[in-house]
Amino acid sequence: MPRRSVADAARTHAAILERSIDLASVEGLEGLTIGRLATDLQMSKAGVLGHFGTKEELQLATVRGALAIFAREVWEPAQEAAPGRARLLAIADAWMSYLGRDVFPGGCFMTAASTEFDGRPGRVRDTLARANERWMAVLAADARAAVKAEELPRGTDPQDIAFGMNAIAMGVNQARHLHGDASAPDRGWRALRTMLGAPRARRRALPRNP
Repeated sequence: MPRRSVADAARTHAAILERSIDLASVEGLEGLTIGRLATDLQMSKAGVLGHFGTKEELQLATVRGALAIFAREVWEPAQEAAPGRARLLAIADAWMSYLGRDVFPGGCFMTAASTEFDGRPGRVRDTLARANERWMAVLAADARAAVKAEELPRGTDPQDIAFGMNAIAMGVNQARHLHGDASAPDRGWRALRTMLGAPRARRRALPRNP
């Protein structure tokens, strides 16, 4: 295949995936259809289908794309922080910023997709479950380091910290998108710092959408 055709195919694939992520964040992964994407992108159904093969493969690619965005927005800004509480606080800042800026049109993609598929056995559910397990393990590892360094009270269960941080983030997403609570990311920021035993009187302003 000529080099230009390869580049064109890659751009088309990226465009389909970008639109799929945006649509799924609002309408759910089950709302993704080849016909809808073809219409939105002014492509033929065969052209869209040729990049993914089946609806399930499209859903899986959409999940992987959304996970990459989450990692870029929440993990990458915090990964250089010192292991332990400092990194957990950096994650808390990035996480609340991600939620406050509506990086996905429909709110947190993983929260919505996990709720949609938690009772549906299959590859999509398994992919979401593994991703959540990996993220919880990341949080627990830094919580464990914080306990060892006496940055968190002795006897603190690292899994409790991971569970609590994830629960707060899910609550922020629900408050923001179900109830229209624009202050939810700030509330979440304060709740996370309370959980991690960090001062919260002089809060750094969370970035907003223009």
